[in-house]
Amino acid sequence: MTSRKASSGHKLGQLIGDWFEEYFVLPLLKNVANELQLFIDSRFIKRMVRGRKIGWLDSDGNTVDYDYVLELHGTENEIGIPVAFVECFWRRGARHSKDKARDDTGKLMPMRETYPTARFLGIIAAGDFTKPARDLIRSREIDLFYVPKDKIIKAFFENGVVMDYPDNSTEAEKWRIVTTFEKTFTSNKKEQVQHSLITQLGTPTINSYVDRVRAALSALPQEIRFILRHDGAPLIFESLAEASQFLKKPNFSMGKPQKSYLYQITFSDGSEFEKTVTSLEMLKQLHQQIELLASHLNQIILQQ
Repeated sequence: MTSRKASSGHKLGQLIGDWFEEYFVLPLLKNVANELQLFIDSRFIKRMVRGRKIGWLDSDGNTVDYDYVLELHGTENEIGIPVAFVECFWRRGARHSKDKARDDTGKLMPMRETYPTARFLGIIAAGDFTKPARDLIRSREIDLFYVPKDKIIKAFFENGVVMDYPDNSTEAEKWRIVTTFEKTFTSNKKEQVQHSLITQLGTPTINSYVDRVRAALSALPQEIRFILRHDGAPLIFESLAEASQFLKKPNFSMGKPQKSYLYQITFSDGSEFEKTVTSLEMLKQLHQQIELLASHLNQIILQQ
């Protein structure tokens, strides 16, 4: 029995969002994973090596949850090297679209600075999502696959499923729609709606998305730079006058400098990656990840 603790609109949005994520986004990304021989991590795929959430550390050590991650050399029992992070959602109304765009891009962008192999960051959005919000996503160099609301509504309508309501509907009327929706939206019906939506979008649209991911991952390093840095201990002054007096005759002494390594890459698409690590071993690990990605993609190209 449906709980009424949540609003009817929220409940219906959750049901549609879950369908969109499992029956449209997952198959779409499976196409990508199959074409590029990658492992796809999703809450709809059981995986012994992780918990309930798909969490990855950013450069600040924070764990961030994602809807989908594509991995190189990932398996059910082993975490691979991340090459793509994707968020997805359904929105019935346009309200707060830009806030949603800002939040999701804010989750994705740190991965670009953390993992040299995270060459593709994307959002797959469906529903009423404003142009300023879409422009914000693109301005942050995040890929956007957008499915307009009318195509979603048409896909459901073609299969006899009511999933929308006039804005002036009463709460009771909306709950009747939710109750009917839950009873009639069987697995078979979900597949039918999925087929209708894919037919509307067309195979070229689906294929072009696979090509976009492939192009992003195929941009290989054109220039690699290793920079050794030595940082001395800070000079600390108790007052502005003391600092000013020191600068009249500055005498900087390195003492026992701290080593760090700067890893810089310029890719063939013009993008760059830069990260500072504290040990030579960490520098080697970063470079090995790039080597593995380049080797993997070259093998796929040779197979085609």
